[in-house]
Amino acid sequence: MSEQPTLPPVRLPADAELARDALAAPLLARAVLLARWAGPETRVGTGGELVDEQLPGAVEVLGLTVEADEDTEAYEEAVEHAEILAADAWRLAVDTGLVTVEDGADDETPGGAGPGENLALVTGGSPQDVLAIWLDGFDAVFADAVVPVLDDLDTIVGEDGEIDLASLDWDPEAEGEFLEGVLGNLYLLTVSEGGPGDGPVPLPALAASMVVPDDMGEPTDDVLQQVSDAMMQLDEQFRLLEAIGLVEYQPVDEALMAEADDELAAPAAPLDDEDVSRYGLVRLTPLGLHGVRARMLDAGVDAPAVGDLADKGADALLGGIAGYPESAARAETTAWLEGRDVETAARELLHAARGSDAGSPLRRLHCQQALSLVGTEAEPAVREVLDDPELGGLARVWLAERGAADVPAPSESMIFWLAIDTIAAQLDADGDLAEVQELIEGLTGRHSGFFEAAWRVEHPATAEVLEAMGRLHRDKTAAKEARKSAFKARSRSGA
Repeated sequence: MSEQPTLPPVRLPADAELARDALAAPLLARAVLLARWAGPETRVGTGGELVDEQLPGAVEVLGLTVEADEDTEAYEEAVEHAEILAADAWRLAVDTGLVTVEDGADDETPGGAGPGENLALVTGGSPQDVLAIWLDGFDAVFADAVVPVLDDLDTIVGEDGEIDLASLDWDPEAEGEFLEGVLGNLYLLTVSEGGPGDGPVPLPALAASMVVPDDMGEPTDDVLQQVSDAMMQLDEQFRLLEAIGLVEYQPVDEALMAEADDELAAPAAPLDDEDVSRYGLVRLTPLGLHGVRARMLDAGVDAPAVGDLADKGADALLGGIAGYPESAARAETTAWLEGRDVETAARELLHAARGSDAGSPLRRLHCQQALSLVGTEAEPAVREVLDDPELGGLARVWLAERGAADVPAPSESMIFWLAIDTIAAQLDADGDLAEVQELIEGLTGRHSGFFEAAWRVEHPATAEVLEAMGRLHRDKTAAKEARKSAFKARSRSGA
């Protein structure tokens, strides 16, 4: 059996839709506007940033109008905010190659700027080109998000004019790993069955997932303080990441911090929906799922997406979906079948389902589920395996379900082999325990003397299946019979 993926598969929209989302992200949209505005008269500093004199023009291009009376503090704050947005958009345009800059001759002579090579790809490139630009932008914003907010530069600038990083108590690697972990947890919550799916995740829960040990009961005051600190940090970071389209974020209610003298306290008790929303809510957008997954893949994490196996062979499909949740496995199989000749696809699936290795029962289960999605065009391929000892039972079930004529009755050995194979597959699938119990009890109830016949079945999983039946069967007498049969099966096989 193939190695199981680390994460459940994610369902992503088509690249074209993701590319449209990328171009609509506020920060990238502003960066594109400024790249089109850049020209011979645009002046930049030694780091490629717009000089102060250019910021009003950039603000005007972006349409960041200031709605406040001049000569008021509110007006000055609004202008400053608009210029910060313009400066951030310009920096992103430079980081993503939408703008190219030329250094000045010296510190007193500003450099110039103009459209970069990537600007043409915004309208003339493929969706993949646009997504590559967006991913560069995400990387740049991620890097900004892990940099501490410097409220008082004078206290950390040395005599040589350089920032003294040691005085910040800042570990760039640790901060980056923390945010990667947060986004990874948010990704896992989104793609896991039983998680919030498209719904938002409360900020306290996300922060706690990074701070509170799994085996801790009631969090200590120290741990709660760490959760509070993490919430404050994430509040700032998600505000930045929202601008690039990675998340939808409802920030922490500022009144909460005002009530606690600017220190946000983690909730110590369960909250109702209204209170939870005041502490911040976040969700990854489809574009965000794409971005986080791309970073995971770059880091060597196995993060599959539905559709990855569509152009692979049947063996790759049946092996690949072995660890998928049921709905994702069905979606992946549907994508694989699309555009294929039904009879040929069925033949390939049946061939890939053969085997006596540990993963073969689950392959046959997924083969059966795949064949349930196709019509009677598959009948010739299914009839070809009626005499196959591993596939004959499966074939008979498929034909009978479709009311096919001339379906030969299975032998007793085939019936019991199929029963052992089916239970082995369900056990490997880690499905719902109650469903497995119902399957076991249903099989033993329909076949008198089941255990007396089952231990003789020539199937590599016979002993393991009978042992599991002994553990799971809720009838004590039947469970005892199952354990006796398991012992006989092991004795017969010499295991």
